[in-house]
Amino acid sequence: MSDLRLTLVEHLSELRKRLVISIIAIIVGSVLCYNFIEEIIQFIIKPAEGVEFIYLSPPELFVAYIKISLVLGLIIALPVVLFQIWMFIQPGLNKKEKRYAVLIMSMAVIFFLFGVIFAYFVIIPMAIRFFLNMTVSEVEPLFSFTNYVGFISSLIVSFGLVFELPLVVVLLTQLGFATPDKFKKYRKVVILGVVILAAILTPPDIVSQIMMTIPMLLLYEISIIISSVIYKRKEESREKNE
Repeated sequence: MSDLRLTLVEHLSELRKRLVISIIAIIVGSVLCYNFIEEIIQFIIKPAEGVEFIYLSPPELFVAYIKISLVLGLIIALPVVLFQIWMFIQPGLNKKEKRYAVLIMSMAVIFFLFGVIFAYFVIIPMAIRFFLNMTVSEVEPLFSFTNYVGFISSLIVSFGLVFELPLVVVLLTQLGFATPDKFKKYRKVVILGVVILAAILTPPDIVSQIMMTIPMLLLYEISIIISSVIYKRKEESREKNE
């Protein structure tokens, strides 16, 4: 019983250590971003070139700067945070599990970045142009900077998460929880789920929801192809071993 308590205390102490290091890394990253906030703002508003931004209350712009700094600080600190997670879980993994864990964490970051890049360079400019084209001469478009930041942040984070779909499908196939036939069988259910998820993740407008739904469905179809290749290799390997 005393050994169990000692092990639990050691684990909690190790967890606290990793959390403290992660929080410090996020704070340092956020402070660093705040020091370059003007350059960051120019990068953020670039997809909305030509749009005039306003803020509606005295503290609104400052609060927006803080939010941007915190989000970007988290992104900058992500390698440190992932490394701390790795250091916490790796003592309990065998050699093969460690290889899989490193691969999964690396691919998750890469896919997330692909989603962020796609949202920033493709989806956000398309959405801004669409909404600007809806304006009339009697109504001048003035965007609240805080609302704009919230709009693009939700799209960027959502697409980063959506681009993890192929990785999830690969993992489910590799671990034997699903097969390509199952993914095809439940395609209609997935389409319904994608539509609902797009409505939840994106801002409350039909354009953003459609812009997310289409890439998600394309990614799902690509994931089925990848799953088929992995499943075929697993079956061939099993037949050789038999």
